[in-house]
Amino acid sequence: MHPINVDVVTRIIAEQFPEWASLTIKPVKHSGNDNRTFHLGEQMSVRLPSAASYVPQVEKEQRWLPVLSKELSLPISTPIARGDPSEAYPWPWSVNQWIEGEALSLENVTDLNQLAIDLGTFLLDLQSIDASGGPLAGEHNFYRGGSIAVYDEEARNAIDNNRDMFNESLLKELWQRALASTWQAEPVWVHGDIAPGNLLVKDGQLCAVIDFGILGVGDPACDAAMAWTFFDDESRKIFKNTLQMDEKTWNRARGWALWKALITYDAHKNTNKAIVEGAYRVIDIIGRDWECLG
Repeated sequence: MHPINVDVVTRIIAEQFPEWASLTIKPVKHSGNDNRTFHLGEQMSVRLPSAASYVPQVEKEQRWLPVLSKELSLPISTPIARGDPSEAYPWPWSVNQWIEGEALSLENVTDLNQLAIDLGTFLLDLQSIDASGGPLAGEHNFYRGGSIAVYDEEARNAIDNNRDMFNESLLKELWQRALASTWQAEPVWVHGDIAPGNLLVKDGQLCAVIDFGILGVGDPACDAAMAWTFFDDESRKIFKNTLQMDEKTWNRARGWALWKALITYDAHKNTNKAIVEGAYRVIDIIGRDWECLG
């Protein structure tokens, strides 16, 4: 991984955008894994891929986010400029418009039911935008929007490795239901990583959606996984109804949430107690939610 810090960002801004060289540069409070983000003054941010595998996200965001932003009900990340590779930093990078807000948490959102409506409405808006010519789901976005079957072996291995901790037959049934259908309609836009860290809140309400690095077109099921990772029983139902999802698509959405929780639990069970507890909680919620439906 190439070192990315304030000194590097200061240098590339001075080299390529000297008109902004006097602005203060500092890391954001919460930066993602795929990219490192820095404040640039009060109105902009600098976003740099953290490894070569994330570099294609830059061109994708530069190409499509200005198009999508015109059609959406909430503000999204908007590129202002594109930086070039240099001696200081080896890959392309972006300068974006800064959006005020805090990363979503249970502590800063006022009403989970309203959040479910607002997020569901945003995703419907996203899905309604013409996706022709958009980047089909694939390796570039870790198959978000593609067939969840690509992760079949990972999910089954994680179930087998932890059969002493979970209801093996239940998890296998839920996973099989996720595999039993595919998206039959035209591909639609998917954000690909709808999670609290990419949702901004202001005055207790959803105010923006950021980090579109895993953007693609395909099956919208992946964008509903937060139903089990964040919402409670009532808001989960409201989220589903707002999204107008049929049962097969909902089964695939559950599969995306289950796969991620299983592999996270399996990967960290001996190393990170907090992460393991979070993954366990999601798997437990998925199981209890299904049993209530039954």
